Amino acid sequence: MLLIPDATTAVMDPFTKHPTLSLVCTVQDTITRQNYSRDPRFIARKAEAYLKSTGIADTAYFGPEAEFFIFDDVRFHVGKNESFYSIDSVEAEWNTGRDEGPNLGHKVRHKEGYFPVPPQDTLQDLRTEICLEMQRVGIEVEVSHHEVATAGQGEIDMRFDSMVRMADKLMWFKYIVKNVAHRNGKTATFMPKPLFGETGNGSTVTSRCGKTASRCSRATATRA
Repeated sequence: MLLIPDATTAVMDPFTKHPTLSLVCTVQDTITRQNYSRDPRFIARKAEAYLKSTGIADTAYFGPEAEFFIFDDVRFHVGKNESFYSIDSVEAEWNTGRDEGPNLGHKVRHKEGYFPVPPQDTLQDLRTEICLEMQRVGIEVEVSHHEVATAGQGEIDMRFDSMVRMADKLMWFKYIVKNVAHRNGKTATFMPKPLFGETGNGSTVTSRCGKTASRCSRATATRA
């Protein structure tokens, strides 16, 4: 496969020690030089072209709301004679009795984490740090808040954009969330269901399509 850099996606990586330019690439066949049929960016471009060709609309915007968890500790092991996993968060409801010297009791209760404020929400500043890094690479942020689950579930929404551009931004978004969490000694995951019996991560996607003469809109929601 041949990678063709898209110059319009060029940004400086905000996490590397030395100046590093990052570009998103499209994929071509090395022999025919045709676009690779399974390249996600090419598939998205074909979808946008189909929308125009059918006359449904000439413009389509998408705005995903990707949820994630930020944990303080994740351990797992699989061996010949044993296996385990352990996930922890200082704000999790199961830590109400932990000796934290002192434990001040500011824990998010089971499925009661939607939009609390500090001190229950321990990740306000970290999410703000994520938003600032997103803005550095050209991603416009609309809202940031704690999500439903205990144990550090969050959501940051981006300003809507075209399908291909938003898909590129979503990849940057996941990269930024994970690196900011790591920089602060934490770990982030977009796994659909990292905690048993607790609200999982989803991605509500709002789409709008419009024509020059008339406009139509449609909103769809999908959950992981």
